[in-house]
Parts: sequence; structure tokens; C-alpha cells
Amino acid sequence: MKQRMTNSSHTEGNLHVKLHQIVKKYKNKLMKKLMFIFVLLSMFSCNDYIDKPKNLVDKDLMAEILVDLTINDQATFMYQNSNLEAGTRFILKSHKVKPNDFVESFKYYVIKDEMQDIANNAQEILLKKDPKADKYIKDKQKNSGIPPIMK
Repeated sequence: MKQRMTNSSHTEGNLHVKLHQIVKKYKNKLMKKLMFIFVLLSMFSCNDYIDKPKNLVDKDLMAEILVDLTINDQATFMYQNSNLEAGTRFILKSHKVKPNDFVESFKYYVIKDEMQDIANNAQEILLKKDPKADKYIKDKQKNSGIPPIMK
């Protein structure tokens, strides 16, 4: 009887080991399939973070708008009674751009990592409009030790 119990427990042990091996084998296959699916999803989901806006503002126009907004910002700083919001609306209207289109385009360019080039273009346009601004900017940076913002 003792031998029978030993054989029985030995058989149960073998079954348990075999069952454990089968589970481990299928578990590894399942993990490989899940990893493959995850990698595929990652590759395709990283393609675009944002859809192109319906009324995307052109990069050159965006740079022009940024120049005007910068000048408007400085004007409101110099003349405290002026209205920044009204100036912003006027600038967008003068460029025939709706506020929502500007915001969506701005987000798009930031996410697409194209805003830095647009800002550099805006700085060049601003310096062409006011060559004295270059000296002013360099003097401010030199005195404050602040590195150039756009470059």
C-alpha cells in the first residue's frame, strides 16, 4: 500500500510537473504574441500625435503673426492702458486668420517640433522691420547674461 501511495504521489508529481511545463510553454508563447502586438501598436501610434488642422495657418504667415503679436505685447507693456486682447484680435483679423485656426495651428506646429523654425523666422522678420532691435537684444542679453531665446 505504501508503494501504491508512493507511485500515486509520484504520478501526481509528474502530472504536476508536466502541467507546469505546458502552462509555462503557452505562457511564453502568449507573452511573445502580446509583445509583438504591443510593438506593432507602438510603431503605428507614434506616427502622428495630432491631425493636421483643417485650416492650417502657413508657416510664413504664422511667423508674421508672431512678429505682430510681439510688437503688440511690447506696446501693451509700454502703454499700460492699452488692451492686449483687442490688439490680438485686430492682428488676427488683419491677417484674415480666425483665433481658433491660429490656436490649432500653433498646437500643431509645437507638437510637430516646427515652432522653433517659425520663431526663428519671426525673429528675422522683426529684425528686418527694426534693425535697432538687434543691438537692443544683444545688449540686454550681454547685461543680463541670459542666452538668446530664439537661437
